[in-house]
Amino acid sequence: MNPKYFWVLSVLLLGHLVNAQNFKGQVVSEINKEPLAGAHILAQNGMATYSDTNGNFEINIAVEHTTLTISFMGYKTIQQQVSITNERIIFLLEEAPIIINGVMVTGNSKTDPILFLETNDYVKKIVQPRNVADLFQDINGFSLIKRGNYAIDPSFRATQYEQLNVQFDGGTKAMNACPNRMDPITTHVIPEEIEKIEIIKGPYTVRYGATFGGIVNMVTQKPTAEDYGLHGNIDGGYESNGGSIVSMARLQQATEKYDIVGNVGFRDFGNYKDGDGVEIPSSFRSLDYGIKAGVNFNENQRLQAHWRQSYGRDVLHAGLPMDTEEDNSSILSLDYKLKGLTGLVENIDTKIYYSYVDHIMSNKDRPSFMMTDALSEIDATTAGGKLELKLKPSEKMVLYTGVDFLAIARDGNRTRLVKRNAMGVVLATPVQFIDKVWQDSYINDLGVFVESKYPLTTKTMATVGLRYDNVTSEIKDPADDFEALYSNLDKRTEHNISGTASIKYVLSNQFIMEVAYGRGVRSANMIERVINHFTVGQDAYEYIGNPNLDAEVNNQFEIGFKGSKPLSDTNTDRFNYSTSFYYSLYENYIVALIDETQTRKYMPMLEPVNPKVFQNLDGAYKTGFEISGGIDFWENFNFTTALAYVYAKNKDLNESLPLVPPLTTRFKLQFEKEKFWVNANYTITSKQDDIAISFGEQSTPGYEVLDFRLGIVPIKNVTLGVAMLNVFDKTYNNHLNFSFNNQAEFGTVPINDPGRNVTAFAQFKF
Repeated sequence: MNPKYFWVLSVLLLGHLVNAQNFKGQVVSEINKEPLAGAHILAQNGMATYSDTNGNFEINIAVEHTTLTISFMGYKTIQQQVSITNERIIFLLEEAPIIINGVMVTGNSKTDPILFLETNDYVKKIVQPRNVADLFQDINGFSLIKRGNYAIDPSFRATQYEQLNVQFDGGTKAMNACPNRMDPITTHVIPEEIEKIEIIKGPYTVRYGATFGGIVNMVTQKPTAEDYGLHGNIDGGYESNGGSIVSMARLQQATEKYDIVGNVGFRDFGNYKDGDGVEIPSSFRSLDYGIKAGVNFNENQRLQAHWRQSYGRDVLHAGLPMDTEEDNSSILSLDYKLKGLTGLVENIDTKIYYSYVDHIMSNKDRPSFMMTDALSEIDATTAGGKLELKLKPSEKMVLYTGVDFLAIARDGNRTRLVKRNAMGVVLATPVQFIDKVWQDSYINDLGVFVESKYPLTTKTMATVGLRYDNVTSEIKDPADDFEALYSNLDKRTEHNISGTASIKYVLSNQFIMEVAYGRGVRSANMIERVINHFTVGQDAYEYIGNPNLDAEVNNQFEIGFKGSKPLSDTNTDRFNYSTSFYYSLYENYIVALIDETQTRKYMPMLEPVNPKVFQNLDGAYKTGFEISGGIDFWENFNFTTALAYVYAKNKDLNESLPLVPPLTTRFKLQFEKEKFWVNANYTITSKQDDIAISFGEQSTPGYEVLDFRLGIVPIKNVTLGVAMLNVFDKTYNNHLNFSFNNQAEFGTVPINDPGRNVTAFAQFKF
């Protein structure tokens, strides 16, 4: 580590030891007296801990009559005054009215999905997110694909786009309209609205739709029992690099019978500068608002509706050939849950949703506008639903079964007004052309699934799942040249079988072992099927889709270990660790290869002349690991180290698969109490020279970045935060960043990330 960084890290080492005594307790459910693992216990002095798999916990309390706050998902939070004693005190939690967000994680380490990861509390961790994708940047194993400041996609273990099953609130989806992904799902949700993110690291469950490389579920905030009454919050923030502002307001009314929440957010980001002071065209404005309402018919039955709209304006995309003039989206979802039934069926969960994205992009501020005035008006519709039954065929076995449906439809055209010919001569009368972007296409996926959980022993849980997907697709209005290339464009039907089998061994809260196999199957997405001579990659090639592609298959094997070990019998010092090692063998991997039998359609005099056509390859695999370890010490301090590495190979081309991040090492030192926290994040990103030449990738040098964050609650209900990101003003670019495209002042070089950036954040709750 560079010695100059120590002056920042030393700020975190101010503190003192508190004279305290251990208090022992157990958290159990009031209904069935079962222990609750993972309950959060917060002492009045700021100390915090979690209950273990048996519901037991120990916490230091400094004085008599200390108040403990105990919370657990799905149960009412309690506050109870305790005194120093040698006896273990039992705390009974009352079940709260059911809340529907389709969450996968319940807090029970034995029955939760295998190989999952959960993150939360972004007010403390991310001071100034540009959009939802920024919330992934500190999660081990994740990288960001950037085309500028707005269209950012998360990548996990070198899987991205439709290879990741990205959704929010347990299944709602909104697919991008733009073929260059100017409008991924991360642009349609307010970052401040996200309560937590749940991640399943591979195709290890069949309950949440067809899954190839993993599941990402973004859970929006919802009222709980302690939020009854009228409440809300107002957030505001400023970012020095770009002069950017962020604002958000939220208002909610909740009772035991009903709740309603409304929010609105506005973001105005300017062009940022890299470490060398070079301005990157990346400004945008966005407005988001929504309303969520729920009715609890009784303690076991709830109906919930969620409606939201997002608007992006004047969005500059440094790494794409055009900019966004308008991006408008509407999303509506309806959820119903009935639980606590007697007999074979225990729970019933249903969800339906609909989203519509209207996207307009142009090249009016690009050099190519002198030759051709291009305007694209395109739209995407996403609709779906799910019906799931939780069955109890025996005392021990739990069976989940149901059906889900996903329908994606896209259409729209690009209008080109050619003003100069290939020799650059101005035409007396510009010539207009209409290009079919999506050729009025759709993909429908009807899935049927069954997944069971069965305890082999008191400490071992087995999970087995099987899924069938019936995928139908059609190009309803093909372009003439596309129809000439593919003679049979009738409706196509695919039959995909996926499944999983896993074992989780929970010795105690100190040691959990997980072993899993998953077969994830992904039918080709719409870009890979129907795109027709458009530049949709990182390079300058035109791409041609292939409607006859076979479905991609990921055979993924993984083993993981995690746990927590106390380091002392007299305080809360402990060592926490987590490891995952995986191997994926791909079948029918989809890549775009140069086809020398085809020639460029638009601007035929430009290089490269031959376009790329999407094809299936068999010789591809991926392997890697994530390792993290941390120490809680001196009551409120924590030091964590995390490493993530991916190695992927395309044996057919003897090169790496595209968009593989390099070895990334993270160090984090933090001091955290209930009303004050400060942390430093030091990230070392290694050089990446194992690249996909066919994808247009370039080698990326390594770099080191230090971020510093501080937050405080000066008075009740007020939170203030400041951060200095890229403290030493490094000039660097992440390997997954796109290169500049069709920009007047930049060549085809990777986009640099922001230089030093000071941000401020304020939140008021009431």
